[in-house]
Amino acid sequence: MAKDKTIYKCKECGFESPNWMGRCTNCDTWNSMVEMNSNNKSKKKINKSEPVSSPTPITQINTGQNSRYFSGINEFDRVLGGGTVKGSLVLLGGAPGIGKSTLILQVASLFSARYKRVLYVSGEESARQIKLRAERINSTSEDIYILAETDFSEVDQILSTNNEYGFVIMDSIQTIYHPEIDSTPGSITQVKGITNRLMKIAKKNEIPVFLIGHMTKSGKIAGPRVLEHLVDTVLRFDGDRNYSYRILRSVKNRFGSTNEIGVFDMDSNGLKEVKNPSQLFLEERPENSAGSIIVPVLEGSRTILVELQALVSSAAYSAPQRLTTGIDNKRVSMLLAVLEKKCGFNFYDSDIHLNITGGLSVEEPGIDLGIVTAILSSFQDKVLSSELAVVGEVGLAGEIRAINQIKKRINELKKLGFTEIIIPYGNKKSLGSEDLSDLIFVKDIHELIDILFN
Repeated sequence: MAKDKTIYKCKECGFESPNWMGRCTNCDTWNSMVEMNSNNKSKKKINKSEPVSSPTPITQINTGQNSRYFSGINEFDRVLGGGTVKGSLVLLGGAPGIGKSTLILQVASLFSARYKRVLYVSGEESARQIKLRAERINSTSEDIYILAETDFSEVDQILSTNNEYGFVIMDSIQTIYHPEIDSTPGSITQVKGITNRLMKIAKKNEIPVFLIGHMTKSGKIAGPRVLEHLVDTVLRFDGDRNYSYRILRSVKNRFGSTNEIGVFDMDSNGLKEVKNPSQLFLEERPENSAGSIIVPVLEGSRTILVELQALVSSAAYSAPQRLTTGIDNKRVSMLLAVLEKKCGFNFYDSDIHLNITGGLSVEEPGIDLGIVTAILSSFQDKVLSSELAVVGEVGLAGEIRAINQIKKRINELKKLGFTEIIIPYGNKKSLGSEDLSDLIFVKDIHELIDILFN
């Protein structure tokens, strides 16, 4: 009989080592090495009773005309690329209490009314708790079946013998375990084995399967990283607890773009989709306030107008503070260096606070000109016009560079009544015969300062 041998395996990436290490040398994750038995790691198999598949020429594969399911929630369908693909495996992650279960329960209710029965497997809540939530958000349906179970062998038996379910939800994947796998729930071995089995069921029966997962404090989905590699789509549901708005983002999508976002408003009756986020984010904009500017940003295929606020005040300590919310702090430091070097401003004795209202985070470089404008407006205590908006990327030499999809941004601004729009001079050629009466073109920061602050 072979002697048992102990190895250590990273629960994040699956890297194996004969010795324990504080940090995995493959993915650089700390305290991720777990002890396991090498002789038993491959003995237990979930199911090998399926017939062997044969290769099919790509020209003979039938994709079908109705390859997607539509939930009826436009914001949800947009993020998925136009609906849920049949046979797809989707991971929905988010912080505890953010509304993941509420969102997926609303989707399940609409799906069951349009298509087939839904199987909701809950490893965290009882069937009674789920029903209470469904009644609160008015998402009860006779075609939603609740199974409060953490043993995956029970779930596997139901899905293997019953073809009536057209939509499966696992809430959450970290709580489900298979008794034949010698490992704790949520470990890399358990998650990989269960997810592989769910993938086979989804692809074979063309059933969409949604896995719910928690997010860690660092913003990553809890559990092994291999889970994100196995699924077809990774969705992230996040938002600020101080706001009622929730943002659904696509981190990975094999069937669509990863730039789309969906905006929802959370209230006592559940989640409501926000069809015009721009108007929502601008409703509470203060009047006659220095340091406030509107910037059109792109999130996937849609343009959203955000309010960027800056507050420049005297530093209370020897080291001035640079605090940002919703903006990259390093990007702000770079723009401040450009203003000091190229334009002669001094911020060495000033605290600078920047914020994007509504809890939205923006990463695209088109917001650079808005950051510069808001800082200078607050620094000089000058109120800007409520009908003014700016957009553009700022380079290290102080030049203002052209940005993409400028027509779409301008149309959104004009639709909401903005009559003064400052854009890069480099975008003038792409506008062609467009109406340029409301547009102001600038080549560098000096021209911006001459127009707004001199």
